[in-house]
Amino acid sequence: MCSPMAFVAARRLRYPLSGPFFVPGDLTDAALVRAIAALSSDATAASRSPVPFQRRNATSLVRRLRVLAAFLESLEESSYPHPPRLPPSAAFCLGELYIFVYRAKLLLEYCSESSRLWLLLRNPQVSSNFHDLARELATLLDVLPLDDLCVAEDVREQVDLLRRQCRRSNLFVDPHDEKLRRKIHSFLARFDAGEAPDPADLRSTYVDGLGIRNASACFAEIELLEEQISNQEEDMDLSVVIGVVALTRYCRFLLFGFQEMEVESSCGDQRKASRKRSSSHGSSDLSLTIPKDLCCPISLDLMKDPVVVSTGQTYDRASITHWIVEGHRTCPNSGQTLANGGLVPNRALRSLICRWCAAHGIQIEAPDGAEVSAESLAAACTSKATIEANKATARILVRQLSAGSQESKAVAARELRLLARTGKENRLFIAEAGAIPLLCRLFQSSNPIAQENAVTSILNISIHDGNKRRIMEEEGCLRLTVHVLTHGLTAEARENAAATLFSLSAVHDFKKKIVDQQGAVAALVNLLMQGSTRGKRDAVMALFNLSTHPECWCRMLDLGAVLALVGALRDESVAEEAAAALQLLVRQPIVAEAVGSEGAAITNLVELMRRGTPKGKENAVAALQELCRRGGSPVTRRVARMPALGGLIQAILFTGTKRARRKATLLVRMCRRCESPAVMTCESSRGSSFGSGDASVVSVSMAVQVPVL
Repeated sequence: MCSPMAFVAARRLRYPLSGPFFVPGDLTDAALVRAIAALSSDATAASRSPVPFQRRNATSLVRRLRVLAAFLESLEESSYPHPPRLPPSAAFCLGELYIFVYRAKLLLEYCSESSRLWLLLRNPQVSSNFHDLARELATLLDVLPLDDLCVAEDVREQVDLLRRQCRRSNLFVDPHDEKLRRKIHSFLARFDAGEAPDPADLRSTYVDGLGIRNASACFAEIELLEEQISNQEEDMDLSVVIGVVALTRYCRFLLFGFQEMEVESSCGDQRKASRKRSSSHGSSDLSLTIPKDLCCPISLDLMKDPVVVSTGQTYDRASITHWIVEGHRTCPNSGQTLANGGLVPNRALRSLICRWCAAHGIQIEAPDGAEVSAESLAAACTSKATIEANKATARILVRQLSAGSQESKAVAARELRLLARTGKENRLFIAEAGAIPLLCRLFQSSNPIAQENAVTSILNISIHDGNKRRIMEEEGCLRLTVHVLTHGLTAEARENAAATLFSLSAVHDFKKKIVDQQGAVAALVNLLMQGSTRGKRDAVMALFNLSTHPECWCRMLDLGAVLALVGALRDESVAEEAAAALQLLVRQPIVAEAVGSEGAAITNLVELMRRGTPKGKENAVAALQELCRRGGSPVTRRVARMPALGGLIQAILFTGTKRARRKATLLVRMCRRCESPAVMTCESSRGSSFGSGDASVVSVSMAVQVPVL
């Protein structure tokens, strides 16, 4: 089990002086002295990395740490070989000294690992942190009982001198750094006024002032800034940071062009390889002992989304939700009755789990709604300066798509993909700049990365409702999207082509046009049957959208989509959506007869009623009810004769959603007319409570969202 300090350190680039810090509680006095000495050595080693800014403050802090290291060395030598027990006041001061040295180490690492622009933007705040540490050290040395400690006289004098220096220290904010910071703000002000900054002025600031001398350095700065946006420090101005990201992206292409594509490509490959190694390493680490406090008491697995129930116990959301859905009303750990079904996120434990995973290289997905992504933050905090800088960047990229080399076109497609990830304004002006036809040309590229980025750019652009019509009206765009879906050079390209069809099919007028496009439905069917989990989800959501158009039903039956959806009912990852699509398709009597004649269809729907999620069970019983309604007596008899149907319907009548209970009641009545004793029992067991069930068709509800990639 890692120490509390290790958890604090695991989250890279978190604000260094925020959060609680603890002293190891199981160390002897001598061990504590050695631990502080080791920390001091680590802190001074961290300072050897070049610090782009805060040089003077960092140098002063390192000098102070070296004096403390000499003090600790003298203290350790004087107590050898039989260290005496320290007085309580001295032990307390050494504990506080441990925390001080640790905070100093974090601050130095923060300065050496942060991006240059980030340090520049936070120049006053970081300078204040150095000053605060100096004042804390002065206070600590004031109360340190040097007379009770056996240290050399010269070391005692050095410590006393250090105390006086710390007390006299003043806040130092480097004027050169401040000048650069104000310069960056002036560039944003120019964009805010609708004017582009002078290129020569930008080059002087970025190349000479900041030391950002090539496109790769710009790219690294952007990545680091986006990481800091995700960290969401409390006193940061998000709109300014997001504006600086947009400004830096603009400078990357304005100042350095597209000359370093091969270097960036190799860097990207290395990053991907690193992620793969990290992922595989994380998988192996799961075999290690996971701290008990981080495991769910129900599943005994590492919690992904810890929540607190009314009794104060913590469980993983998925496990406790399943426990409650099964009808349990007690706390699994304590046995107490749950006062209510409320689940409160345990954010502190979630943070601890993330840090433990980071320390061991384990990847953990954020629960839905648990953390705000950098993309959503950027969309929420976009300023006029950001929009204008992004517009200027988009114009440069579109020009490269039109007249650049094949390599520069591939880079431009990738950058447009990233730019279209955030904000409806970005998606709108990228389309208005003429990117759609140029991106579509890359759909037939022999470069897998260019093709993948091009189709993903179109997907992200299509999220803006106004762009959907632009894409559909662009000659050949739909045909080329289907081409990528069928013959895409990478799995991600094929999946994103399916997601693009899902996005476009949100408009009712386009559904039939997509179904009539040669090869579109067949390619979606193939992806649903043979694709990855994500590919299957993209395909089934696209088929669901298409199934909401009555004129598409028979065509989808002829093209094999209905049989594919029946088979997908056995796949837990897409069964819920497949049942929803079937519920719509069987409204056509011809489709209902075809599905009803398939024994697997009824069997799979009944099985989904048994093992599915609450929404999956709802969609399954709704599909069966619609199947009986449209398929006539022969289909209803087949449904009514299913051996386990009676018990499953009874369970839904007691524990299902409101819509599921209504559909189950209607299904019972239909089967009752076929004189099925099994389900008649269910009807009578509920009495008249569902006697006034609404027989009208209820629209299928699915909370689906187009992915931004």
